[in-house]
Amino acid sequence: MNAIQLDENLILRMADGDGIAYRELYQKTSSAVYGFALSILNNRFDAEDVMHDTYIKAYTGAATYKPMGKPLAWILTIVRNLSYSKIRSGKVCEDIGEYEGLMSTDDTDRNTDRMVLEKAMDILAFEERQIVILHALTGLKHREIAEILDVPTGTVLSKYNRALKKMKKELEGRREIV
Repeated sequence: MNAIQLDENLILRMADGDGIAYRELYQKTSSAVYGFALSILNNRFDAEDVMHDTYIKAYTGAATYKPMGKPLAWILTIVRNLSYSKIRSGKVCEDIGEYEGLMSTDDTDRNTDRMVLEKAMDILAFEERQIVILHALTGLKHREIAEILDVPTGTVLSKYNRALKKMKKELEGRREIV
């Protein structure tokens, strides 16, 4: 798993209207933004809407960004807030159980990762799903995920380990069937 490396200068350049910086931000973070939104909203239509709104908000809010060494956390906080706003508004689509597009299928490892993440969507509890998605798609450390989700680091660690055990048990059960 490769951690997403974002330079804060990217956001500062975006604040100056640099379209190349905006494109680079999108290319580096789009899978993580979409995956995190999908883990909260549980349907691709709303996740795509939130993804779109996230990049608009990031672009328009870039001038107010305060460099603190965590530009990815800033972006993912926008995703979380927009996702919860959408839920509170009551304007969410019904869960349709489609999780395609989380990761590209360029190579076997990514394809395997995508299948595992899709399975995670089905068997994990809401917060477990968010933690696994954030860790798998962004490479964030557990303490960084705790900050984004506003929960204790110990909670993130225990839910992450519980989620891995659930997925392992599910995958082992499927192997026995085959």
